[in-house]
Amino acid sequence: MSAALLLSPIFAVLSTPPPTAGISPAAAPDVTPSPVQIHDIAPPIDVFPYPPWMVATAIAVAVILLGLVIWFIVSLIRRRPPPPPPSASEIALRELEKLRTKVGEIEPYAFSVVVSDVLRTFIANAKFSLPATRQTSPEFLAAISGSKLFNESDRSLLGHFLEKCDMIKFARMDATSADNSELVESALAFVQGGQA
Repeated sequence: MSAALLLSPIFAVLSTPPPTAGISPAAAPDVTPSPVQIHDIAPPIDVFPYPPWMVATAIAVAVILLGLVIWFIVSLIRRRPPPPPPSASEIALRELEKLRTKVGEIEPYAFSVVVSDVLRTFIANAKFSLPATRQTSPEFLAAISGSKLFNESDRSLLGHFLEKCDMIKFARMDATSADNSELVESALAFVQGGQA
């Protein structure tokens, strides 16, 4: 026997298609590959770059720093020294300037009381340190007669001022707005000449 005859049944088996288990070749499914579906690229997803604990820590540190800055500013403001109080001459000049604008509005008796009080307060609180607000005019003039803080023109000016005030207050002298003006100008002249 030749080798071809021996091998022919093997080639026959190999060349026949496998049985399709009752399916006819016309009804066999199409096994040709279908075209591959390509999907579009998905849009980017927003992802926060820091973890929540890191964000919470940063916020806490920022709040603490802000609190420290506010505390520092407030402590600086509190430590700043207050402005110095106005001097006796500044207070007297301010009050006399107010009175100067009301020369024609205030009745002479009331005006003499107020202007005398301003000048006596100035003398009591300024460098003179005399109890001018508690002394009568003669007592006050006697106290300044021997004082080196007052020169002769100051004594004369104060004597004339106090005499006029006493005449208006106690003797009820008929006075006018011109008398008010004279009183306030005398007081201003003394305060400006003897500023503390």
